Amino acid sequence: MRKIILFLSWRDIKSPKKGGAEVYTHEMLKRADKSEYEFIHFSPIFENCQNDEIIDGVRYVRGGKGPFSVILEAKKYYNMNEEYIDYVVDQCNTHRFFTKLWVPKEKRIFFIHQLTREIWDLNLSFPLNKIGKILETSFLKLSKDDPTITVSKSTKDDLVKIGFNKQKIEILPEGIDFPHWNWQQFLPKSKDPIFIYVGRFANYKGIDTAIRAFIKFKSRYSRSLLWIVGKKNEEYITNVIDKIIQYEASDPIQTTIDIIYHGFVTEERKLELMSKAHALIFPSIREGWGLVITEAAAVGTPSIGFNSPGIRDALDYGEAGYLCKENTVEEIYENMCRVYENPNEYREIRKAAYEYSLNFHWDNTGKAFNQFLKNLKEKKYDF
Repeated sequence: MRKIILFLSWRDIKSPKKGGAEVYTHEMLKRADKSEYEFIHFSPIFENCQNDEIIDGVRYVRGGKGPFSVILEAKKYYNMNEEYIDYVVDQCNTHRFFTKLWVPKEKRIFFIHQLTREIWDLNLSFPLNKIGKILETSFLKLSKDDPTITVSKSTKDDLVKIGFNKQKIEILPEGIDFPHWNWQQFLPKSKDPIFIYVGRFANYKGIDTAIRAFIKFKSRYSRSLLWIVGKKNEEYITNVIDKIIQYEASDPIQTTIDIIYHGFVTEERKLELMSKAHALIFPSIREGWGLVITEAAAVGTPSIGFNSPGIRDALDYGEAGYLCKENTVEEIYENMCRVYENPNEYREIRKAAYEYSLNFHWDNTGKAFNQFLKNLKEKKYDF
């Protein structure tokens, strides 16, 4: 008889606001061993959703609407099926299900991509930012004795610092949705430098830093371009980006012209733009894993990134990309100059980035998860 594993999450693969965490979970479960396990994913309802459906062999059950009602509905679902459920996975993606309070220890698993540490400081002022950090740590400690899965060494290190047992934490690799391109498929780079930013219009993602670094670089190389890929946020462009250009660019009009907003594009178009750029700029202050860095490397483009959690991992601690020594605009700018001014070094880093990216595919994620399940079965975390 197959064991049943219940996954609890704030969103699922069909949620309108799904993100990388939801894609990761689905791709992992899609490849998990269904001969021995049945997977049920519980998350809130959304408009026009089905309350119970099967996608790629994974059962998706939905109930509750908000952060509190979904916990109550998840608990109700668990209580109704407690005798059949073997494990419960509390997936922490800002929101928690506090399973320590209602699931027996031997059934609990904790799953987290990243902590939010510095993001509290960006989004809230004192004292709310300090309160947020304290509460985050306190809530995380509820799961410190549970078998834990995460996606990077950075997150594992953060968890160990607050009391998690490192022997109970398994790192399951990230994956990409497309086959790695071969060298013959890489698109040619232009003579003039082109850099690309892919992501949301949010300060913690570092788009403002990318703009400032580009302005400095453009004062040196006037024919350079910056491509920005991601759903446009007109309010952010007007209130943040346009003001940065106005106050910091020597030629605001030309700079505005040479920052090209591609908006939301298809996956195929995104990879095409990535492959044409000389380098991806990704100065995020924290990620679970810098997935766009891995994607860019897989199509022949290295990245410049901050030395921050999840970013340093995706850059293999500077072995597979340009890792900043300090997280500043100046460091991003200097690495942009390295990209364009040192072609021999660039070729070596580009090659290293591509080779490192070959380690990351959803099939590898699925294999690692199956090994984690095998360890559970053999009670390797029971101490």
